[in-house]
Amino acid sequence: MKDILIYGSYGYTGKLIVEEALAKGLKPTLAGRNEKAVKAQADETKLDYLVFDLSEEDKLNKALADHKIIIHCAGPFIHTAEQVAKACIKNKTHYLDITGEFQVFEALKNMSSKAEEAGIMLLPGAGFDVVPSDCLANHLKAKLPTATNLTLAFTGLGGGLSRGTAKTMVENSHEGQTVRKNGELVSSSISTANINYGEFEQISLGISWGDISSAYFSTGIPNIEVFMGSHEKQIKQVKTMAWFRPLLKLRFVKSYLQKQIDKKPAGPSDEKREKGKMFLWGKVSIGNESVEARLNTPNGYTLTASTSVLIAKKILDENFKTGFQTPASAYGSGLILEVPDTKLTD
Repeated sequence: MKDILIYGSYGYTGKLIVEEALAKGLKPTLAGRNEKAVKAQADETKLDYLVFDLSEEDKLNKALADHKIIIHCAGPFIHTAEQVAKACIKNKTHYLDITGEFQVFEALKNMSSKAEEAGIMLLPGAGFDVVPSDCLANHLKAKLPTATNLTLAFTGLGGGLSRGTAKTMVENSHEGQTVRKNGELVSSSISTANINYGEFEQISLGISWGDISSAYFSTGIPNIEVFMGSHEKQIKQVKTMAWFRPLLKLRFVKSYLQKQIDKKPAGPSDEKREKGKMFLWGKVSIGNESVEARLNTPNGYTLTASTSVLIAKKILDENFKTGFQTPASAYGSGLILEVPDTKLTD
């Protein structure tokens, strides 16, 4: 049996994960539905490859049966994760993905008992922002175990968005902002906050990100809100878009917006990624008592490559928990500090 299958290996983030895997001495199998792209990547890297669409169940099952782990990189994951995870349970293959979509955490959490029976781990969100934010949330929970409220925020300097991340944001554009309130997911009007990220303060926009589920599952804190660094022009655009939310639900509107994204560069250049840095802030509270902490990491795409391969290597070393897990529930709040150039400050 082979070790790792990387599906969507020729996408922007997939390529970075393949490079990181090779740097760590691993030889993953490349996979995707675009034969030309995956074959070119295989020729360049001298790695084995498979060509199949996720809708081809027989090919998907055979590929998973031949591998211990899949690192799933083909988003938006709201359309693909559940299908792949079910196939992983059937074939007893560990599941990792790099999603930031809260809906995926909710769906895979419901598969936990079946994954336990299969002896495998389902761990969505093996990249940025979920690995650092989940570790930060767990660190804060340990500092104030009685906390009932958690606020998380992240922003970056340099790097920009990949096509995949932009498409994910389009998928959720009709939702407004979703928060965790008294343990339940509820819709909310979009909020803003001035966040002190340590080196600077920045106005930040409330977003429906994976942490409202991942941090809830790992800490049990019932009230969670997430913010992303922004600017006045973007905030104005987002609030204007709220008037068109019914249109944004339509599939053909989403498809049009995603086709516009395909016309843009696949992601930040190597130079921008190397210079880029991410800044995270978190706060837990109960009544008048609160604790804050900050976390600095490399650029989000560099970090995603590092953490997804780091977790895959742990699984190969038989270091995993069965069932549904978040990064911190599986490996503790110290996981992020295993990545070079990360710094946690209380």
